Amino acid sequence: LEPQADNFLNFNFHLQHEPKEEAMNLSLYSGSTGMQAQQLNLNVISNNIANVNTTGYKKNKIEFQDLLYQNPRQAGGQTGAGNVIPTGVEMGNGTKVVATPKVFTQGTLTQTSEKLDVAIDGVGFFQVERPDGTEAYTRDGAFKVGPAGQMTTADALPLAAGIQIDPEVTNVFVSPTGEVSVQTADGEQIIGQLELVRFPNSSGLKAMGGNLFIETEASGPPEIGAPGENGFGVLQQGYLEMSNVNVVEEMVNMIIAQRAYEINSKSIQTSDEMLGRVNQLKR
Repeated sequence: LEPQADNFLNFNFHLQHEPKEEAMNLSLYSGSTGMQAQQLNLNVISNNIANVNTTGYKKNKIEFQDLLYQNPRQAGGQTGAGNVIPTGVEMGNGTKVVATPKVFTQGTLTQTSEKLDVAIDGVGFFQVERPDGTEAYTRDGAFKVGPAGQMTTADALPLAAGIQIDPEVTNVFVSPTGEVSVQTADGEQIIGQLELVRFPNSSGLKAMGGNLFIETEASGPPEIGAPGENGFGVLQQGYLEMSNVNVVEEMVNMIIAQRAYEINSKSIQTSDEMLGRVNQLKR
């Protein structure tokens, strides 16, 4: 045989004998990775739906990547005659989840008429202090007054601005630019300034639960500014920002995830049936 024909026959022999079992096994493993990925997808969707009424909640989305490929025949390889192989043989190994980033689109502002409910309309986070002295960030503006008069979150975390409200005040006002003033017997008095914080990469923040985020290396350093200035959002007193979850969209995503899970399980079942046929072959 000529070298070209010899190489061609060797390649065909390799395809017809060795890779078939590997390819069949690959379909089993690929299908299993698809089922695992869709299970994680459903977990993300379920968490979004569960938090549809959570104040300031930002929904997660899921991102996939394909796994490494096996290349029994490389594109660009040389044939025996010195020609270049125009296309190769690639067999994928399935999929994996690489990220579940937050989507920081604006949520709906709902009027509550509560004086200490403050919503951010636009970019920014409120900065609060955790019990260990570290700082956290939230879009939840359902503030309360602590026993010492400090302005806190519902979990008693004080605002970094350190605003104190005297129990004798008759009214509290928060301007769109963050000025906090109170009405007393002596008239209106400014007692503090609310500031907002933003990050170069908000999706890099780490969600801690309790409507809190913390800074990470991926998020970049915080930038502090006044509401309404330099691209920061403005404040709306008497409003709360609800979650940005769209229930109809999540239901559609759930159906897609369910069908994808089913078809991946079907590929595993088909591979199993093909292996069963092979086992029944007689010489």
